[in-house]
Amino acid sequence: MPLALRQQLGELANGNFVERRVNVLAFGLPGTGKTHALCAVGHRLVESGRSVLFAPAYRLVQALLAAKRDLALPRQLRRLDNYDFLLLDDLGYLSQGAEESEVLFTLIAERYERRSLGITSNLVFSQWEHIFANPMATAAAIDRVVHHSVILEFDVPSYRTGVAQQRGNGEVNRQD
Repeated sequence: MPLALRQQLGELANGNFVERRVNVLAFGLPGTGKTHALCAVGHRLVESGRSVLFAPAYRLVQALLAAKRDLALPRQLRRLDNYDFLLLDDLGYLSQGAEESEVLFTLIAERYERRSLGITSNLVFSQWEHIFANPMATAAAIDRVVHHSVILEFDVPSYRTGVAQQRGNGEVNRQD
């Protein structure tokens, strides 16, 4: 792991970003350690008495959709607001329809400047149009998450691919 990335993670581990309501955005290809690193930061936050929720993005979006359907979205958002750090894992792996995009944007907008949000994604910002239904929602979501943020770039080889190569003869079967 590059020294600059290790230093950023070390600074995040003290948890001061939570009081400043800073978001933590981790980008990189699959297998590069984004989730592992942000979970470690979350673990340190829990050890220091802060509340953290880890959720795969698709699962949280589905829960928000169910709450919206049941006319309980504001209550669900207030419940999520109880967490000092909300970590959305793997944002962008699944295409979002208009309803999914709407509740995801609502969550981002509700936490903006009030609570810290962590996001791991394999999509750089220029590809976030795959996440949100329209260009205006995409621009608004990016604007909110980056305004107060630390951006971590995991520009390293895949850990899982490396392990697989060490196990075998160096050949790795990949599915696209």
